[in-house]
Amino acid sequence: MHNEQTVCGRLRFQKNSIMLLDPPHAQAGVSDVLQSKICNDLETQGWLQQDFFLPDDLTIALAAECRQMSATGSLKSAGIGRAEGQMLRPDIRGDQIAWLKAGQSIPCDRYLQIMENVRIALNRSLYLGLEEYESHFAIYLPGTCYRKHLDRFRDDDCRTVSAVVYLNPVWLPEQGGVLRLHIDDTRTEDITPLGGRLVLFMSADMPHEVLPATHDRMSLAGWFRRRV
Repeated sequence: MHNEQTVCGRLRFQKNSIMLLDPPHAQAGVSDVLQSKICNDLETQGWLQQDFFLPDDLTIALAAECRQMSATGSLKSAGIGRAEGQMLRPDIRGDQIAWLKAGQSIPCDRYLQIMENVRIALNRSLYLGLEEYESHFAIYLPGTCYRKHLDRFRDDDCRTVSAVVYLNPVWLPEQGGVLRLHIDDTRTEDITPLGGRLVLFMSADMPHEVLPATHDRMSLAGWFRRRV
């Protein structure tokens, strides 16, 4: 694995990444080049990692909002399962979350518009029939994790493409907290939660887990959904 720069906004090259000519590109949304790269990688590999997906100012603003929500108790412990079967199992899933709502803040609205651009691009290129995007802030406190799982419920196939965007401006390898994708029975891919980085994968096909970290680990997790 290549060495990574640890400060959001510096140039870095990674497998399955593309260099953007202008890192603060997202002021106007997602470029045509990046849209094409995202769609191609998702179609051919079933997953992708994209650095510099968010501009630095937006990453910083979203991270500040996540910290503020954590400090005020607005983030709640996430459960496993759904509806009447949902339960808290911090030994399996340890993150604290708060769902995004349109209009809650300027940074959140900027982020949701960027993801709307991605939704349109995925539908145009891959004909996935994605109709909406849902997302929540997530923070993993030191020592917490999310054990290996799939993002799609057994009786509900609405979640089609999973998305994670990281909000940690500085992250060192020794801090842990990687997202581990189980590509197949013999191969895994570990992804460091570095600020501005996007990870996309097919919700039904990619088992994954979040390993424990030594520091607070912030992200936006979300799903492009089809309707029933």
